[in-house]
Amino acid sequence: MHKRPILPAKLRRPPHQFSWVDQRLVREHRIDHLSHEACALYLFLVTVADAQGLSYYADHSLCQRLSLSPSLLHQARQLLITQGLVAYRRPLYQVLALESQQRDASACLQARDDTVDIKAVFHQIWEVLA
Repeated sequence: MHKRPILPAKLRRPPHQFSWVDQRLVREHRIDHLSHEACALYLFLVTVADAQGLSYYADHSLCQRLSLSPSLLHQARQLLITQGLVAYRRPLYQVLALESQQRDASACLQARDDTVDIKAVFHQIWEVLA
């Protein structure tokens, strides 16, 4: 079966630090918003995913491997989707690149027509281009 990314624009890339698990999960307190079940599912998906962040795992297999009930698996998956960490189109999972929280904050400011620090804007452009 040929796999295609669900969200091609959000293919993950190895972060600047050593591991595939982006350290911003902890530094930016993103992990604080996840349940233990969601953390376990995320770690499993990061571990088994291919270079594009894609993997196929049936709910039954995930429940067995992670010792989760089907309802807890569903809740964990929904939380990861809501937090922008994975995309899911049965039976395909895609681990997503993390969005910059600074960029998200800037977008909110611009949407309200507030003033924006031009230095911060150029810094964000540099991050995207780097």
